[in-house]
Amino acid sequence: QVQLVESGGGLVQAGGSLRLSCAASGRVPRINVMGWYRQAPGKQRELVATITSRGSTNYADSVKGRFTISRDNAKITFYLQMNSLKPEDTAVYHCNIENVATRQAYWGQGTQVTVSS
Repeated sequence: QVQLVESGGGLVQAGGSLRLSCAASGRVPRINVMGWYRQAPGKQRELVATITSRGSTNYADSVKGRFTISRDNAKITFYLQMNSLKPEDTAVYHCNIENVATRQAYWGQGTQVTVSS
């Protein structure tokens, strides 16, 4: 089993910044993709950003240039630096680890990000 614990959410004014962290523990697959997803009220969960074991990144168009995903393999922790936040970024943010070989995915419990206008 893999456990994921998120931290760093909160309330921020538009234009501000937040940094989310996701600490993984347990039997973390060696070859994996780490990602952040978000779900706003009344909307489906959507991909925000992913990063592979080799450091390749992928971003949703809506966050490109504003958000940065990174990972610390030694600490088995990954991050989402969010700058120039907009009210439309308000959502519950979930971290995710996917085993590339088996496609098994693990999810964190979610952390609320609220951006006021």
